[in-house]
Amino acid sequence: MLAGLAAASMPEQERSSDISMDELAALVDTAGGETVAMLIQNRATPEPRSFIGDGKVQELKELIAINECDLAVFDNELSPSQMRVLSEELGVKVLDRSGLILDIFAQRAQTREGQLQVELAQYKYLLPRLTGMWTHLVRQTASGGASPIGTRGPGETQLETDRRHIRRKIQKLEEELAAVRKVRSTQRRRREKNAMPVVALVGYTNAGKSSLLNCLTGDSIPANNRLFDTLDTTTRRLKLSDAQEVLLSDTVGFIRKLPTHLVEAFKATLEELKFADVLLHVIDISNPEWETQAEVVDKLIRQLGAESTPCIRIFNKCDAYVGILPHGEDVVCLSARTGEGTDVLVEKLSAMLDRGRHDVTVEIPYARAALIDLLQREGAVLEMEYTDRGISAKISVRDELFGKVKEFVPGYVEPKEEWEDD
Repeated sequence: MLAGLAAASMPEQERSSDISMDELAALVDTAGGETVAMLIQNRATPEPRSFIGDGKVQELKELIAINECDLAVFDNELSPSQMRVLSEELGVKVLDRSGLILDIFAQRAQTREGQLQVELAQYKYLLPRLTGMWTHLVRQTASGGASPIGTRGPGETQLETDRRHIRRKIQKLEEELAAVRKVRSTQRRRREKNAMPVVALVGYTNAGKSSLLNCLTGDSIPANNRLFDTLDTTTRRLKLSDAQEVLLSDTVGFIRKLPTHLVEAFKATLEELKFADVLLHVIDISNPEWETQAEVVDKLIRQLGAESTPCIRIFNKCDAYVGILPHGEDVVCLSARTGEGTDVLVEKLSAMLDRGRHDVTVEIPYARAALIDLLQREGAVLEMEYTDRGISAKISVRDELFGKVKEFVPGYVEPKEEWEDD
């Protein structure tokens, strides 16, 4: 049973609508459940005790009984006390949107890193909700009430013990994730040293990122029509030309009302976006809500500090779209399913990465021949010839490497800054 609230006092993005309820139904389907009915309540403000008001709670209870439901899922974030009240009133387990997304993430995580991130988010979600989850909240050594004689005294409630245990677990998980981040930064430094550009695929969940990765690289990463199918980052090599190769990374999809602690927990994976050379923002243009979905992704990119990274907007599923397709300098329309338009993407991506590349010929004296080894390792040597004066090589290199060899470019003159006199 699905339920949502559209209250005038709520921010617009937090209100439930037919579209957000359909998305919630898709989430339930992904989690392995079946939606039998849904209900949206309109009111001025959320009811502090039961969130949707007593009348609607009764209506919901009847619908649950008629349809023999065993779970009620709310489209909005519920407070711990509201969750407890609703669970008691409705007589079934109650979940909110955040709890449902966490459940899906727990099912999907395959790698140790993914599992650590989900576990951390789950504990952070659980901590404030402990009060309503336990019936054993009597003091271990009771301090009053109907306690037997001789047992009164100071003591800690089971709730306090559980909270302490969870805080310890959170601390341990955060330490383990800090170690993961350290490993990632080491890998990143190694990649930078090898001068291989990193291109990250980002987008709303189910926009077609994995399908595009498969289409470009000829790989066979599972790409199913369901939300959050990719949770663990996948990286593959993609050859753009003879002189250029990149690392293409697939990331976890975003969704509206994504729990804050989930974004925090997944920062170890998502911070890859900040260090990427180019972002490919995949948008499902066949979805009527694509503009809102693109906004959600743009907002999360800003939140992760990656807004200054060059970005190409990719409108996927254009074969299923009727109308005028978007166009612009950094815009590509394609179909990852048929492969139509991917050649245009490769060209644009190559051109964007070439903005910081130099295709030149260098004349390197034999005394500095070690530079050729450096160029072969960190750049691309397209042609090479041994002459009387030294080694003549046609190369394609990035800015940082060009700085080391520019003195060997015949006739090279350092360009003047705007403020310098002619």
